[in-house]
Amino acid sequence: MGDGVAERRERFEAVYRELYAPICGYALRRVREPEDAAEVIAETFATLWRRFDACPQGDELRPWLFGVARRVIANQRRGERRRSALGERLAADVDQTAFEAARQDEATSELARAFAALNESDRELLSLVAWEGLTSEELSIALGTSRAVVRLRLHRARKRLRDALPPTQIRFTGGEEHEWT
Repeated sequence: MGDGVAERRERFEAVYRELYAPICGYALRRVREPEDAAEVIAETFATLWRRFDACPQGDELRPWLFGVARRVIANQRRGERRRSALGERLAADVDQTAFEAARQDEATSELARAFAALNESDRELLSLVAWEGLTSEELSIALGTSRAVVRLRLHRARKRLRDALPPTQIRFTGGEEHEWT
């Protein structure tokens, strides 16, 4: 590590030690959840690190950092409002009767029972394929693993689902009907 990088890091760490408590207090007084405050603090100091060479120095640094924290909180609140508004719109659009009927049919089907019997990992993998339409390549990106591992995990999950179905369940594979006995 070069002297310039080490010096920059040392200066940043000194500012961090000096301003962490005031920024922490500021965030905790303005958000509801400690996790939200932690995100504000992290994003504020990440911004400071990214802009450290261009940000104000001396007496101007502290208020500048409070301004950064204020903007981070404002962005956080806008995001919460957008999510809340979207949730309300989606809830208003749901036909509750159709939703309950679909849930009731799903809960009584053999496939739903077999799916529910799978472990969380298998259910997630099969859901990403069946409901989200992800390909093996897309799954490998989403799961952060190779396509070969995804294919193997998917093969095993499908086998466990088949094994969880009753032996007389009719399956459709490649356009052909197969009865399992």
